[in-house]
Amino acid sequence: MTGSPGAPLTSGAPDLAPALVVADVSHSFGEVQALKGVSFTVARGAFTALLGVNGAGKTTLFSLITRLYDSTSGTIAVAGFDARRAPGEALARLGVVFQTRALDTDLTLRQNLRYHAALHGIARRPAEARIAEVLALVDLADRIDQRTAALSGGQQRRAEIARALLHRPELLLLDEATAGLDVRARAEVLALVRRLIRHENVSALFATHVMDEIEPADNVVLLHRGEVLARGRADSIAAAGGDLTSAFLSLTGQAA
Repeated sequence: MTGSPGAPLTSGAPDLAPALVVADVSHSFGEVQALKGVSFTVARGAFTALLGVNGAGKTTLFSLITRLYDSTSGTIAVAGFDARRAPGEALARLGVVFQTRALDTDLTLRQNLRYHAALHGIARRPAEARIAEVLALVDLADRIDQRTAALSGGQQRRAEIARALLHRPELLLLDEATAGLDVRARAEVLALVRRLIRHENVSALFATHVMDEIEPADNVVLLHRGEVLARGRADSIAAAGGDLTSAFLSLTGQAA
């Protein structure tokens, strides 16, 4: 396996802990084991790519991190808070963009974000100010009173990122956030996520099956059939095969 072993849960103060620690996590659906002893860490202020083909276990892992499922073994901690023992604290530090679109297309962008701000317990006046802030961050301030049905696919994705930022999370989870977008929209979403990491004190776990979305200095967790086959900097993993695609094919047993 490429890279260092998965880090144990941090015992220090939460503000010094990694953005995410996944330690020896397994999960099964009946007799089908979807994840097998998965371990990795997302550092604070880092972009980490969770790379794997469809069926690798990426969405299952996201469902465990967000507590949609309860893991059958192992431990998950968000910003130092155990997701099982302190789920409220852990979830409060997460902003999530799932692969399935979640905006109400009959509502305006403002109405969508008002609704989600209320779910997070943000009062009306500070919510209005925060809505303006996050829409400016994703370059949609001028669309605030437009129905989301009228937005392009890329704009809708950026709107979902704005929604995920409303409560000032420490970690963004993005599950195939560029799926179904054209090349330009994909690039805009990726650039936005990287910009947020640099300027908004947030980390990101970005699940993707598209190797072109990964930069050489990115941390990568290669997930295949529920197991972590490699983890580390993309350029270090790529070095084993000459490039990232060749390394991926070799590690997953698909090389010619």
